[in-house]
Amino acid sequence: MVKVGIIGATGYAGENLVYLINMHPEAKIEFMTSHNYSGMMYSDVYKNYNSFIQDVCLNEDDIKEKIKSVDVIFTALPHGKSFDIVKMAVENNVKVIDLGADFRIKDAFVYEKWYRVEHKLQEYLKHAVYGLPEANKDKIKSAKVIANPGCYPTSILLGLMPSLKEKIIDENLIIIDSKSGVSGAGRSANIGTLFCECSESIKAYNVLGHRHTPEIEQELSSFANTSVNVIFTPHLVPMIRGILSVCYCRLKEDINEEKIYSLYEKYYEKEPFVRVVTYLPETRYVKGSNFCDIAIRVDERTKSLIIISAIDNLMKGAAGQALQNMNLMFGFDETLGLKFPSMVP
Repeated sequence: MVKVGIIGATGYAGENLVYLINMHPEAKIEFMTSHNYSGMMYSDVYKNYNSFIQDVCLNEDDIKEKIKSVDVIFTALPHGKSFDIVKMAVENNVKVIDLGADFRIKDAFVYEKWYRVEHKLQEYLKHAVYGLPEANKDKIKSAKVIANPGCYPTSILLGLMPSLKEKIIDENLIIIDSKSGVSGAGRSANIGTLFCECSESIKAYNVLGHRHTPEIEQELSSFANTSVNVIFTPHLVPMIRGILSVCYCRLKEDINEEKIYSLYEKYYEKEPFVRVVTYLPETRYVKGSNFCDIAIRVDERTKSLIIISAIDNLMKGAAGQALQNMNLMFGFDETLGLKFPSMVP
């Protein structure tokens, strides 16, 4: 039985982790922390856990002794807040899966430029493994620190990886249009995510400046083995959860839709959570699940490839992927505790 600690358990990603690990047959929550709700019963914060979870939320400052009692910790904290906890865990031989951004960017200068926070554990960056199982499965199995990918990057990387690997698209002419549910902004009070502010509306935000841009370009460049630049525009849509990403690419050669589908199906044939589909993906078909649906369309008139992908931002984009990584790190089948479909409607 894997003993688990969850740091930041009352945010949306943390709560989804609690939900998944509570049902996992080979994992047990030993402790959980919350900055805003320390000392409170978890089931008083989230009343859906009444009669299921009796734990009290600890403060992050109270885990120095507790951390020795677990095999892995999940850190679900804002950027810049995980350094001390991750260092403490590694020094106590405890594995780490970080759902934040602190170990995703390999260049500390780039991290500090985009996140405007000093990186206090630069020596850990070369050892941290980017936790996208479909790209780094073998490295994840032996990793001590996992950088769980961002939600937008997950939807985008899974959509683009096969095309870049096979070099069928122009690496420097990729336009990405992504739309996310409001839960992606987190649980903290924010005027922009109040019901009256975001309902009945859709808006682009952080145009040319979203912090996931360097992460996307870093990983795409790694897959393509050459520099990749993208234009990435995220949007906020009035729904709770889900991401739909549409990637527009220029084909290098004449290649039909059937052949590209064959390429994608072969690429992902052994990946249990990627579904290459012929219908146009919708967020409702992946909501609450760890699946990513990907569809392809070829515009022969403009020699363009359009890739559409859908994920649940809190599952494959956060907690579900984190649990998938835990399964790989501890030698379980990667689908353990995760193999269930979306519930519709």
